[in-house]
Amino acid sequence: MISQNTLPIPRVRPPAETHEHAWLVESRHPTSEGVVLYVRCGDCGTRRVDLQSHPHTPPAALSTEAGAVRG
Repeated sequence: MISQNTLPIPRVRPPAETHEHAWLVESRHPTSEGVVLYVRCGDCGTRRVDLQSHPHTPPAALSTEAGAVRG
């Protein structure tokens, strides 16, 4: 028997192409909070701002990832 009162089947979108970013430091600047790093992914060109609060700790992201600049 076919029911006319069914919910639509949700469409599953394939995940967007993602990769693990290979962050390259474009510039760094000392501040009172630590060293601010401006980084860019060597593969896709995405940029981000990081803060390294202590020389013996890894940097932490201060901003969200911004898409690559197309030129």
